[in-house]
Amino acid sequence: MDNTLERRIAVARGDEPADLVLRGGRLVNVFDGTLEEADVAIVDGHVAGIGRQYRGHAEMDVSGCVLCPGLIDAHMHVESSQVTVPEFARAVVPRGTTAAILDPHEIANVHGLEGIRYILESRAGVPMSIFVMASSCVPATHMETAGAELRAEDLEPLFDEPGVLGLAEMMNFPGVIAGDPHVMAKLAISHSRGVPVDGHCPGLGGKALNAYAAAGIGSDHESTRADEAAEKLRRGLYVFIREGSSARNLEALLPIVTPQNSRRCCWATDDRHPGDLLREGHVDHLVRKAIGLGLDPITAIRMGTLNPAEWFGLDRLGYGAIAPGWRADIVVLEDLPSFAVRDVLVAGRVVARQGRLIVDVPRPPATLPPSVHINWQAFAGFQVPVPEGRTHVRAIVALEGQIVTEEQVVPARVQDGLAVADPARDLLKLAVVERHRGTGNVGVGFVTGFGLRRGALASSVAHDSHNIIVVGTNDEDMLLAVREIERLRGGQVAVADGRVLAALPLPIAGLMSDRSLEEVARADEAIHVVARALGCRLSSPYMTLSFLALPVIPKLKLTDKGLVDVERFELVEIWAE
Repeated sequence: MDNTLERRIAVARGDEPADLVLRGGRLVNVFDGTLEEADVAIVDGHVAGIGRQYRGHAEMDVSGCVLCPGLIDAHMHVESSQVTVPEFARAVVPRGTTAAILDPHEIANVHGLEGIRYILESRAGVPMSIFVMASSCVPATHMETAGAELRAEDLEPLFDEPGVLGLAEMMNFPGVIAGDPHVMAKLAISHSRGVPVDGHCPGLGGKALNAYAAAGIGSDHESTRADEAAEKLRRGLYVFIREGSSARNLEALLPIVTPQNSRRCCWATDDRHPGDLLREGHVDHLVRKAIGLGLDPITAIRMGTLNPAEWFGLDRLGYGAIAPGWRADIVVLEDLPSFAVRDVLVAGRVVARQGRLIVDVPRPPATLPPSVHINWQAFAGFQVPVPEGRTHVRAIVALEGQIVTEEQVVPARVQDGLAVADPARDLLKLAVVERHRGTGNVGVGFVTGFGLRRGALASSVAHDSHNIIVVGTNDEDMLLAVREIERLRGGQVAVADGRVLAALPLPIAGLMSDRSLEEVARADEAIHVVARALGCRLSSPYMTLSFLALPVIPKLKLTDKGLVDVERFELVEIWAE
């Protein structure tokens, strides 16, 4: 027998002292939904015994505290935190997150397998468990230009790499339903390996949802309505309730959670910005908000611990509960309703106290090669000529707190034969500039909902192909914004009247900074302050802007190839009939 296992059993019997005993607390039992008065004996990073009378070489007094399993984020993109994996860990571990399942498809769309391996390498020495799902949609569709393309044969070797759990969100739901051979190949490889396959099917229902679920896809995090989420639960999907920086769906979906179905519900942050991580938190924010809205506290904790562990098979590795033989990833709470975190243990080691990490985080690997390559010779500009007899344009309607959009047909404002922005009507010009392959592609459209009165906002974060997206009141400021992003080698900027007013450099793939979370948060706040001063009324304009380029989320989006009607899954003209 393994000596480690023998010792664990001996400690569990009470014959040998534990490495550490947490004494005097109450334990959240996610198996039976109770609070249990018990000490916890830990040895070699695992729980050995639960009860009284255990001895330990060291003891921690947790009298009056509540012990719960470490939190697990069921689905997120670390790139959206805009910092490296070690910096992300430094931010979220003191909040109680001890494991996260990442889909690195943002960086994969820029650097392909090299980007995914960069994330995998970045995990080394980080004081939390980082798992990766192999990115299924690089690019997300054929209607955009990405920096890489990952086929089924490219993805298959990833399943042999430590820490890779399964196939990440299958965003190409029309391809699944239609039986697209490339999509089917990826699903077939995943099923042959017996790994979980995450889903992404906004608004899907009826026979289309049946077809999607029949493909062996087992989860979804894109529901925005309670009835939509409830139908997905009935069809056997795990529902990940998302509360990110732009897509905030928790309050709308919480009413579907019942004692009968809660075991199939999980928490996911998806895309969360640095400022929100510092101000609100991570998964702890979702748990706290759900409790505040009336959800049973133990149910809320279970949705962030045992439930995701079971979906991803991590329970077999000891994640998701405090029980004999399970990993000692434990959060010490000052009280349950407020979910105020005092201490955090990862594999039995205290790594955070009173909101601060007390262990060192490593430096990330050497950065990736530059990723902003604009072909200015082929660049066509942002002009929109008016065809004879055309008077109305399709405009994207950006919505507060959502990544879905609407479509509105509006009269164009025409000057010298060109359709231009009309800030007085909140009709702004929107453009996507290809930055990976030097094609010179520029997609141009119009958007309403931002409220900008002057200037332009631009970002090299533009889901999921991450070309440069820019919104503005005039072509000159829009062009300046794009050129500044090129100079920074990626980032987000605000400009007006021919001047750069604020910038957040993101030199790692045009998505992440090599600076601390606090520095990034300050720069992020600065560009948001300027955006508000320019008239923008969205609470998270850069996050909203980034999703206007994602052609798998209804209804109308823009890529470097043009306007995309997501429901029809095809490119459409800017001019309405």
